[in-house]
Amino acid sequence: MIEHIQVLTSVERREDAVAIARAAVEQRLAACVQVVGPVTSTYWWKGKIETAQEWLCLIKSRSDAYPALEAAIKAVHPYENPEIVATPIAAGSREYLRWLDEETAQSLRDG
Repeated sequence: MIEHIQVLTSVERREDAVAIARAAVEQRLAACVQVVGPVTSTYWWKGKIETAQEWLCLIKSRSDAYPALEAAIKAVHPYENPEIVATPIAAGSREYLRWLDEETAQSLRDG
């Protein structure tokens, strides 16, 4: 059974979020990427608390495409240590998940 995932990453500039979205979809590693923002992130970085405005990418994919998707994100992502986390999609409409599979299948055949 195919496991569907949602991958999250965030960047400082909207242009970077759009570039990540475009790369993931063009390479068929994601069926859809939603860019949300700006959002406010508060986090530890190099020993101090930082707060930043960021743009959040919500990437719909499959677990078998994750390694290539992570590499594609890192190739475009400007951060030294980018947040790239995947969570399983526990349930979804049959039609949507079938569409997700169809739109990402090409990358898996070519990979």
